[in-house]
Amino acid sequence: MSAAPSRSLTPRSASAAPRATQDPAWARWLLTGVALLFVVLFLVLPLVAVFTEALRRGVGAYLAAFTEADALSALRLTLLTALIAVPANLVFGVAAAWAIAKFNFFGKSLLLTLIDLPFAVSPVISGLIYVLIFGLQGWCGPYLVSGAHPWLGSWLNAHDIQIIFAVPGIVLATVFVTFPFVARELIPLMQAQGTDEEYAAITLGASGWQTFRRVTLPNIKWGLFYGVILCNARAMGEFGAVSVVSGHIRGETNTLPLHVEILYNEYNFVAAFAVASLLALLALATLILKSLVEWRYSRVLESSKVGA
Repeated sequence: MSAAPSRSLTPRSASAAPRATQDPAWARWLLTGVALLFVVLFLVLPLVAVFTEALRRGVGAYLAAFTEADALSALRLTLLTALIAVPANLVFGVAAAWAIAKFNFFGKSLLLTLIDLPFAVSPVISGLIYVLIFGLQGWCGPYLVSGAHPWLGSWLNAHDIQIIFAVPGIVLATVFVTFPFVARELIPLMQAQGTDEEYAAITLGASGWQTFRRVTLPNIKWGLFYGVILCNARAMGEFGAVSVVSGHIRGETNTLPLHVEILYNEYNFVAAFAVASLLALLALATLILKSLVEWRYSRVLESSKVGA
């Protein structure tokens, strides 16, 4: 009696049936085309339009826009604001991330919520908050000293301290809208790294500052660079909150974004687009630095995996 032919147990070849993870060629081309069309329409064309309008009357008119006193004042104020806001957020972000990621304490969830608050509040509302607190007609509870001015804005005005419609108000508004960037970049990174290395350093006799400087800081440096880059870009390009507290005083409280708005409203399109191109170049430089940091950090991760 002959044995029945056995069925072949070999799997079907990959070419016999389409793979579940492989899309048809038309779908791949369609999705790629839609993505490229979106990038061209919403990213490339506006950037080309900015530089085209800025150079419409030649390089001389383009460079002349940066020699005006108001433009130079706006540039100085923008750099000054970023120079104050970014280091302040750097210190706060590192301290907040270290506390949240490495320690457990009462109110930790509340602190995380407060860090995310500027992302949930409109920048215009953020600026309005400072007007209500420090403005001459704002609301900020009675001043408790008997016989003194009943409102904080009146007290500041009586002592010749100006915050709203001055540089301090611009700096405060910028710090508020930018302070989540560094902390939010570092918190997930430090939580993923854990606390084993810090505990080992403390066990070996290192102090808290030595542990942070020699263990924690080297591990977070690339994430820290990334957060600082994003924070600086937002600080220099912020419009909403700064517009509320600045007062739009030409040559005194106008940053570069506000100066662009004023030039455009005055139909000085060449100068407006010329100054806007400076902000566009800042955005491009930010993207390049961001890509370099990401590339470098990926190389560090790959080398650490190979070493392990």
